[in-house]
Amino acid sequence: MFILLWAGLVLGELSGHVHLVMGWLGVGGTLRACSSCYGLAWCWGNSQGMFILLWAGLVLLKQNICQISFPLLVFFRFDFCAIDSEKRPSENLGQVLFGERIEPSPYKFEFKKKVDCKPVCTKSYNTNKPEDKAHLDFLKKGMLLNYQHHWIVDNMPVTWCYDVEDGQKFCNPGFPIGCYVTEAGRPKDACVVNSDFKDKDTFYVFNHVDITIHYHVVENEAAGARLVAAKMEPKSYKHTKVEAPDCTGGPMYLNNKFSGELKIGYTYSVQFVEDKHIRWASRWDYILESMPHTNIQWFSIMNSLVIVLFLSGMVAMIMLRTLHKDIARYNQMDSVVTPLTPRPPPLHEDAQEEFGWKLVHGDVFRPPRKGMLLSVFLGSGTQIFIMIFVTLFFACLGFLSPANRGALMTCAVVLWVLLGTPAGYVAARFYKSFGGEKWKTNVLLTCFLCPGVVFADFFVMNLILWGEGSSAAMPFGTLVAILALWFCISVPLTFIGAYFGFKKTGIEHPVRTNQIPRQIPEQSFYTRSLPGIVMGGILPFGCIFIQLFFILNSIWSHQMYYMFGFLFLVFIILVITCSEATILLCYFHLCAEDYHWQWRSFLTSGFTAVYFLVYAIHYFFSKLQITGLASTILYFGYTMIMALIFFLFTGTIGFFACFWFVTKIYSVVKVD
Repeated sequence: MFILLWAGLVLGELSGHVHLVMGWLGVGGTLRACSSCYGLAWCWGNSQGMFILLWAGLVLLKQNICQISFPLLVFFRFDFCAIDSEKRPSENLGQVLFGERIEPSPYKFEFKKKVDCKPVCTKSYNTNKPEDKAHLDFLKKGMLLNYQHHWIVDNMPVTWCYDVEDGQKFCNPGFPIGCYVTEAGRPKDACVVNSDFKDKDTFYVFNHVDITIHYHVVENEAAGARLVAAKMEPKSYKHTKVEAPDCTGGPMYLNNKFSGELKIGYTYSVQFVEDKHIRWASRWDYILESMPHTNIQWFSIMNSLVIVLFLSGMVAMIMLRTLHKDIARYNQMDSVVTPLTPRPPPLHEDAQEEFGWKLVHGDVFRPPRKGMLLSVFLGSGTQIFIMIFVTLFFACLGFLSPANRGALMTCAVVLWVLLGTPAGYVAARFYKSFGGEKWKTNVLLTCFLCPGVVFADFFVMNLILWGEGSSAAMPFGTLVAILALWFCISVPLTFIGAYFGFKKTGIEHPVRTNQIPRQIPEQSFYTRSLPGIVMGGILPFGCIFIQLFFILNSIWSHQMYYMFGFLFLVFIILVITCSEATILLCYFHLCAEDYHWQWRSFLTSGFTAVYFLVYAIHYFFSKLQITGLASTILYFGYTMIMALIFFLFTGTIGFFACFWFVTKIYSVVKVD
């Protein structure tokens, strides 16, 4: 589950419309905006009106001017107001991978100083000029696709809060650049908020914002205050006097067939409101509480728990009744049978079927075909499993909350790099137990096979982003840095792990392997490999598909994901479900005297990734409206990365569960 969140990179929110490549610097259909007031606390106090920015342990003293920021090249392409003089803050690795670009903006204001209809800039267009016409066409296309501004002040998103059904209020961390009324007179998207937006085949530009800053006075400390909320309301005004606007009059409209000269004046108003009820530590709550997902999440958890209880009951029945009965009968028969006393007859006709799993004791630990590839998959899967577990654990503790932008991706990448040692150790240990001797090939494949496939896919996607001019494209320097992390840290750590894995004695099995393989009897349809593998992935996928919807929304529709407690619980349920489903099917196949369990256990659990891929295709056609070949290739390219990581993750869980089960049952029976 988390893998999806970890791997999604580039598309933005279009209220159901996703259009990634428009040739501008930005994340999909989302205009990102971030703040130069980029601190952990925002304080004011003395008569000079200074405030302090506390950021990453650094104390910076600035004038009492706060500022909203946004991507510079994005606004150049859309021809919004921009500023060149401010230095842009640096992004961490996670923000770069997610395509977040923070730039300063000309929207500035002083603390506790009210601002009314302050002009920012004026843009003039003449449709007879090709350049101006291109700017207007691009602006209209952005409004048609419901492109969004995303602004940040003091690391808090500037939200647009509006009423929804049942009297509830939804706070969106972005607001549209404009809206469109169709030729039939039907208002689309944000045009429904104002009855004045009624002209047919007309665009309305949100060229004014009313910003409200909520602050909380700090108690028991030096005189000061902290920002606890930043809200805004987009509006449209056709200023009668662009040079001296008064924010009155009708909306700023742009007919689809307009030609001639046009001036758009951008303005903003700011007011400050003291809020004594919201503490700084809980300032994100009003955003998160407005997202009506909690009830659905509990339904998802209950649905998953029902599946887990069902599987647990099945496994318990096998372990406590059938297996216990079989083992007791085997041991009893072995103890009473002597050369002078014949073996007693079976108690009933299908006793042979009950005894079937013991008949393959001389072949159950026979090395699998393609043991090299299986061991490499197990090493990479172990690396991914530990990375996900540790990352989710830190996220549950609050270290990787949405307030720490890019922290989730940064943590995942760093953990993956540092976990090369377990990957090399597990791959080498199992390859040696499979009887392999090409240890150099094994460690090289562990280092480069799965990471290389992911990097090659990512590099091709990045080339497409470069070609389309998207800000989600990773800079060349960052690519070099990631390669350096891979080759200079991850690869040596993998070699170290492989060294200790090969140096250690091989895994001792509880029974000896016969020299001559046992012939496997003809299998019925439901005990064959393919039907069992296909059925094995259904139950694990059933546990996660509801959570999967929210994660895909977070990735592709740019909705905020914060329910890491639910996600960690679903992660545990997924591990249990994959383990129990694989053990259940493994027992049935052993009873049918089919001892090829190694690859089957890996593929049975790993087939959950195929169901995820099918669901991602369904999500693409039913929830998204992606246009253009390049955007479609990007969606499925990144989806394939997620599916591969998910395949290795779930497959490794299934193999280790089945390995433990087989080792356990054959270690408690007496074998001649």
